[in-house]
Amino acid sequence: MIKYKLACNNCEITFDSWFASSIEFEKLKKKKLLICYNCNSLKVDKTIMAPTLINKKNSNNSLELTKYVNVKKTIKDYQKFIKDNFKYVGENFAYEARSIHYDKKKKSKGIYGNASKKDLNELKEEGIDTQMIPWLDDKDN
Repeated sequence: MIKYKLACNNCEITFDSWFASSIEFEKLKKKKLLICYNCNSLKVDKTIMAPTLINKKNSNNSLELTKYVNVKKTIKDYQKFIKDNFKYVGENFAYEARSIHYDKKKKSKGIYGNASKKDLNELKEEGIDTQMIPWLDDKDN
């Protein structure tokens, strides 16, 4: 996990965001999936920041290490809850969400899967509520 301080070039606010890795940040940026939470602008970039290094031998960093471990555990707990209580639909998320929304007779437990930013915007325009959540691979970063 890596935390970046991001800045919106449109409304000029700064905010922190967590990513699975620096490569994941670049993938999301390239796919135009990084948006400002305040104004929904796509003009979001990393700011210059000093790195926070976590050294297990240095007791001053134990608080940062504890925070990192707690955040990662919380995300993993959410993932387990979602996997246990929702149906995975993979790349068919937008189709399945519409199917559930428009077919009132269709009883289905919640779903989770993958969708593009375009799909999510279209679902929102149709009045279908969706949420994006951070997702960690099972491997350690």
